[in-house]
Amino acid sequence: MALIAIGTKAPDFTLEDQNGIPHSLSDYLGQKVILYFYPKDMTSGCTKQACGFAERYPLFREKGAVILGVSKDSVASHKKFEEKYGLPFTLLSDPDHKVIEAYGVWQEKKLYGKVSMGVVRSTYLIDENGIIVKALQKVKADQNPQQMLDEL
Repeated sequence: MALIAIGTKAPDFTLEDQNGIPHSLSDYLGQKVILYFYPKDMTSGCTKQACGFAERYPLFREKGAVILGVSKDSVASHKKFEEKYGLPFTLLSDPDHKVIEAYGVWQEKKLYGKVSMGVVRSTYLIDENGIIVKALQKVKADQNPQQMLDEL
């Protein structure tokens, strides 16, 4: 499945954050949203990406953007991830990968010749009206935060 096309209205969803509080994408209308999908809390690449967003968080806020990170990890896992690294933004839990699939990031992956299904690291930039203006797939964990800041 491919990423959702630029110029398309971003599918709305409701997922729980690291504190068990539900968030809907529609709650963020009027703000730019960096919606990033990552494979797993506490892994090296995902930690680099999350910490990169955290370091630049004030700059994203200055540009009127919020950051939402989504993985299939549990609310409890997200809470530990947030606390360990002092993440200032919202992490959303999608254990059934309904949103992950809706955004086209649940795909076949190959690792050391083994094929499995999983989250392909991908990032969307959604404008104030809920329209996708950028869709990036197979992003580099350490480069993605600055790349998204440059897009704003």
